[in-house]
Amino acid sequence: MTATPRHSEFLLPGIRCAGCIATIEQGLAKKPGVLGARVNFTTRRVGIDHDAVLDSEALREELTALGFSAEPVREEAAAAPSGEEEQDRGLLRALGIAGFAAMNVMLLSVSVWSGAEGATRQMFHWLSALIAMPAVAYAGQPFFRSAWGALRRGRTNMDVPISIGVLLATGMSLFETIIGGRHAYFDGAVSLLFFLLAGRVLDSAMRRRARGDAAALLRETAPGGTVLLADGRTEWRRADRIEPGMRLLVGMGERFAADGIVEEGESSIDRSLVTGESAPDPVRQGGLVYAGTLNMDAPVTLRVTAAGRDTAMAEMARLMEAASGAKSRYVRIADRAARFYAPAVHSLAALSFAGWMLAGAGWHQSLLIAVAVLIITCPCALGLAVPVAQVVISGALMRRGILVKDGSALERMAEADRVCLDKTGTLTLGRPVLIAPDIPDPQAASIALALARVSRHPLARSLARTLEGQGVTAAPVDEIVEVAGMGVEGRWNDGQHQDGTGRLVRLGRPGWGAMLPVDTFPTPAEGTGDMLLCVLTVEGEAPLPFRFSDRLRPGAREAIARLDAQGLRPLLLSGDRQEAVKSVAREVGASGVGGLSPLDKLEVIRDLGKAGHKVLMVGDGLNDGPALASGHVSMAPASASDVSQTAADILFLGDSLEPVPLTVDAARRTLRVIKQNFALAIGYNVFAVPLAIMGFVTPLVAALSMSASSILVIANALRLRIIARGAAPSNVGTAR
Repeated sequence: MTATPRHSEFLLPGIRCAGCIATIEQGLAKKPGVLGARVNFTTRRVGIDHDAVLDSEALREELTALGFSAEPVREEAAAAPSGEEEQDRGLLRALGIAGFAAMNVMLLSVSVWSGAEGATRQMFHWLSALIAMPAVAYAGQPFFRSAWGALRRGRTNMDVPISIGVLLATGMSLFETIIGGRHAYFDGAVSLLFFLLAGRVLDSAMRRRARGDAAALLRETAPGGTVLLADGRTEWRRADRIEPGMRLLVGMGERFAADGIVEEGESSIDRSLVTGESAPDPVRQGGLVYAGTLNMDAPVTLRVTAAGRDTAMAEMARLMEAASGAKSRYVRIADRAARFYAPAVHSLAALSFAGWMLAGAGWHQSLLIAVAVLIITCPCALGLAVPVAQVVISGALMRRGILVKDGSALERMAEADRVCLDKTGTLTLGRPVLIAPDIPDPQAASIALALARVSRHPLARSLARTLEGQGVTAAPVDEIVEVAGMGVEGRWNDGQHQDGTGRLVRLGRPGWGAMLPVDTFPTPAEGTGDMLLCVLTVEGEAPLPFRFSDRLRPGAREAIARLDAQGLRPLLLSGDRQEAVKSVAREVGASGVGGLSPLDKLEVIRDLGKAGHKVLMVGDGLNDGPALASGHVSMAPASASDVSQTAADILFLGDSLEPVPLTVDAARRTLRVIKQNFALAIGYNVFAVPLAIMGFVTPLVAALSMSASSILVIANALRLRIIARGAAPSNVGTAR
């Protein structure tokens, strides 16, 4: 009987480039019992499908044999690799030391370049040596350790030629200084380290920000709940100790710790985690609720159907993590080029040394030429082609209230050809507004305020704010209670009842008072978005309706039209009712689908992907997390839930929707500049490398050329500071 295959995951803090990914995946594939392996470069994980006969220790030893320290993934989603924070701090320290050394050595080199001779020249060389050698020894450790680990196991990586070039340049510079030679190349060595460390720090920061999506979602769930035991006693248990079949007592204002069916009680549930809509839903006996949703009005008893890692919330977290892994397979051109860089550079340097030795140049001159080849072919310009453009455009966008969390998102944004938008809170503001704030009856307004200000419902809060803003004072209403799923009621002392009981007053759904959208009401006027209704009922009088709307974001129509003109056909995806979605979609000139769950939205995006589209997802709710993670690229307003903020690649401030097309335009310009940078970097090598091989370039000139190519790439990227003209968010102060 064949054993069931197993899946194991390991954290790999040591992976650096596409070459590392290929080494791991190809190396594991050769091991008997391994069915497949996939490296997630963003989270530094490898997922391994294997036979049951292989345990975690055997797989860990195999990864160690390939040259990568590994540890099994902990149960918590999106856990960071052990010791990675210290590793990142080490990179920052190394970058600071390399930058300090580079600035000072370059300053000392100015005197040498200016023509200093004799003892003065030697003094500057020795001063440069005293600064550069400790800096190289410390700041070069990330590259030296990686190169030594690869060589010790009979393979190579991008850090091997970097380490050889730095060490040879430093060693030759020290030799030249000792023998009183004219040239030293300390400035080239430390500058090389500084530029490479800067790229590595940026890359590490981007990966760190990309992690934690699933963890942020799971933090929305309750840590535990109150279990009703068989003997009638209650006991609080952690969420991971709750099991299906148990009965939970969930009080008003508490979040559900598990999925289940309501057995006793009635209440209103904030399902924004699932539907994204702000209006709570009534729940009664037999109703289904999910972990993480909020019980708003009254205690209920729940029969648990799923708990722990089996809840819908946990499944959403797994979907987000899986989607993040799929996204990380987007491999940059620079990483792919790095696979061929190391063997090509080694070969060129070795052939240059051998060729010049055969030509009778002697070991000293031959070695200088080989060092020049190693330095001049340094991948600094190639490595900077992407991150420097990302940093420049990210700064320009930040000044317009657009925060880019992941630099590679701009590359993916430039490729997008469809845009999917959530409705409530994304296309609309998600803040109900009273359509007709002038209440003709001051007495009715006073009663409404007395009832509205005790409720936590979004419509009641909006009504209370509006009335208080008009200077309305609350009427004397007593015995106020909030009835689950219905509204708020009390007794108004109108002074006409001799017994003092007062008249019954209610604020809630039509027919009683629950504040829900009403299909039978007229279509809202243009620009008002979805219409919602609550009704004030005074005993013996006609009901007074209060109409609310969730208005479109400023510039929503213009933004949708601009996205359409950019070739991104817009599609609204919402958990709201179909009629409301279609009404808003018609108003902004888009198509729309309503009544969607988080998994439905995810399926729509996946279907578009299978059809060859690259989707830009824009959403704000907790329920949008999986869709944001699954999209080719994603954006969210800064007012979005913590989960959406974490899952999205880009955030925008303010109420305007204009940042979405503005970012698309900026991303496309950035991709053009990145391609130009690659052309400059490649063109530099095509021109400079032959000169170095022919002996026309000294290590010092090679270091200067390398720096010049990097400066050229940076200068080209700085043009992005003037990004595509467009309306910036004018009300960033309204964002939370």
